[in-house]
Amino acid sequence: MGSSIPQAAMHNVFVYGSLLADDVVRVLLHRVPRSSPAVLRDFHRFSIKGRVYPAILPIEAKEVVGKVLLDITPFELEILDYFEDDEYERKTVDVYLMDTSEKMQVDTYVWCNKSDPNLYGEWDFEEWKRLHKEDFIKMSMGFMEELQLPESKPRVATYESFYQQKDDRTSMA
Repeated sequence: MGSSIPQAAMHNVFVYGSLLADDVVRVLLHRVPRSSPAVLRDFHRFSIKGRVYPAILPIEAKEVVGKVLLDITPFELEILDYFEDDEYERKTVDVYLMDTSEKMQVDTYVWCNKSDPNLYGEWDFEEWKRLHKEDFIKMSMGFMEELQLPESKPRVATYESFYQQKDDRTSMA
């Protein structure tokens, strides 16, 4: 089964937050690409006050464990760019694959606001899966539905309206 997209046009993307969950990736890309566990050195993964997803920033002697999504098409990268919105900047970084220790150049999404007072601590994927994954999948489905519309909203707006509706529902209960 050959792909019509030349291999050189494909991207490898290091993910470290909600995109570690195959279910979220499947909603956004309509498939789960091959992936490989990887470490990004000299970065730290923060929690963000008021958000359920993390941010990474360069910090010496720290590391972020995540995975590399392999062979992402230019169209899929556009979806990820839109999903990450303008809070993140796509950058090229070096990661180390955990199974081979091979160094690989990949794209990843780095938090734009380097002095953001809302960043704290360390984000925990296991806790996110337990507490937030189901809602995040629903929000991501809403994002993809919005994306089909001519006047689609950026992800932050979708995120805020989704969680606002959820808060309204819970306060009425």
